[in-house]
Amino acid sequence: METKNTGKRLSEYNAIFKENNELYHGIAKVLGLPDCAFWILYVLRESDKPVTQSAVSNMIYQPKQTVNSALKKMEADGYIEMVEMRDRRSKQICLTEKGVALAERTVDQVIAYEHDAMAEMSVEEQESLIRLLRKYTDLLNKHMKELYKKQEET
Repeated sequence: METKNTGKRLSEYNAIFKENNELYHGIAKVLGLPDCAFWILYVLRESDKPVTQSAVSNMIYQPKQTVNSALKKMEADGYIEMVEMRDRRSKQICLTEKGVALAERTVDQVIAYEHDAMAEMSVEEQESLIRLLRKYTDLLNKHMKELYKKQEET
């Protein structure tokens, strides 16, 4: 199903994707946050349910050890506390007062700008963006699984 311009469009998509990643990396740096700490704060501010280390790792697509190291640093700096949950096997990540203040002057501003940017698109544009990104990611995932399978066979 490849067309003449598929490669060109893929290059453009990849450039946009990398630009988007650089926007977040750059703003995290300007805000004085390591990338992982930025995304942990982001998840904590956006989640409407208790968040554990495992959940954060899954949401930000980072290894558990990377998240664990960032959490330890954030806890040592007084931004979060780890609170035992009922099952005692995992701990909920909670922002301290200092952590809430940090989030308010950092990720909360980013989230507000994201909302502003999305609001400047029509509902149809928003839905198309999400639908097409989901479709592309699902298709890419399907094809990447083929590569994983081939590598396992060798």
